[in-house]
Amino acid sequence: MPEQLKASAALMGAKLTNVALITDGRYSGASHGFIVGHVVPEAAVGGPIAVVRDGDTITIDAETNTLSMDVSDEEIKDRMKSWKKPKATVTRGVLAKYARLVGDASHGALTDLF
Repeated sequence: MPEQLKASAALMGAKLTNVALITDGRYSGASHGFIVGHVVPEAAVGGPIAVVRDGDTITIDAETNTLSMDVSDEEIKDRMKSWKKPKATVTRGVLAKYARLVGDASHGALTDLF
């Protein structure tokens, strides 16, 4: 799971200070701005973040620790029907093995124990 510093840096560089960035990517302490990262389930496994479209309104509620997309459940289901799992960019070697075995960030991004 690569660091997403470039995305937050681009927002800051464009002086978009009233924009929140929501992603299933990871962040370190070097990032700036209003960022909600490590969203699960991840887009790569068909989480709802995979079907967010330009113009969708997303509500961030810090008190209840929730995100909600202001799109009907029916519309989300329709969008999920056309979703396809992304093809692996690495198909051989250690990184390919890691990609096959790793769990999501909410469980520590650990691989299966043998």
